Amino acid sequence: MRLRISQLLFRRIHKWVGLVLGIQFILWALSGSMMALLDADAVGGHDGPAMHVMAVATDGLIDPARAAGQTAVSGLVLRDLAGTPVYELTTGSGVRLVDARTGAPVRIDNALATQIAGHVANAPALRATLLERPNLEAREHVAPMWRIDFKDAENSSVYVSATTGRHLVTRGDTWRTWDFFWMLHNMDYFSRTSFNHPLIILVAFGVLWLSGTGFYLLFKSFRKSDFRWLRRRKPVA
Repeated sequence: MRLRISQLLFRRIHKWVGLVLGIQFILWALSGSMMALLDADAVGGHDGPAMHVMAVATDGLIDPARAAGQTAVSGLVLRDLAGTPVYELTTGSGVRLVDARTGAPVRIDNALATQIAGHVANAPALRATLLERPNLEAREHVAPMWRIDFKDAENSSVYVSATTGRHLVTRGDTWRTWDFFWMLHNMDYFSRTSFNHPLIILVAFGVLWLSGTGFYLLFKSFRKSDFRWLRRRKPVA
């Protein structure tokens, strides 16, 4: 038994596929327009404002070898951490911080994370939350991290690494609005990072099919009678 698809059925399939894909076209246009209209400075890009660069006080520092102790170290950085010089030691078990003056280990707790974030956001801090996994706002960074929320016009949230004490990223309401429309634009409703996922690939092939069938149906909609006016034209002398 042969399956025959009549032109009427073909048109109906084309119509409904066109309706579904048309909604996505509207979402693409809307989201692209909104992202373009939002103030780029208020969005802040993908990394937010950078930390203020602070000079490191080098007086009275202990020998780095003493700070490392018996631990094998593959990397060492001297830097400022909220006004305190620290050694950032990279070891086989991860990164640890040591006070460069006393040799005492430095732990990034609630108070210290809030103090570090205060160099980024010039507003009263509302709360500090320790995240064991990155959320959508800090999805490009590695946990654990502190999220410090501030009371300002943008409802800013500053993310600080709970391991290194480094500022990771700052997000505000304008960026959150931009990120929502970014989600609609790339159709990644979970991680909001990929342009290469099954849904958008399916839609891309759907658009290709819609274009091909639309081109076919365009020619099928014409009749010879539609071109009579061409035959009736008299040559210009």
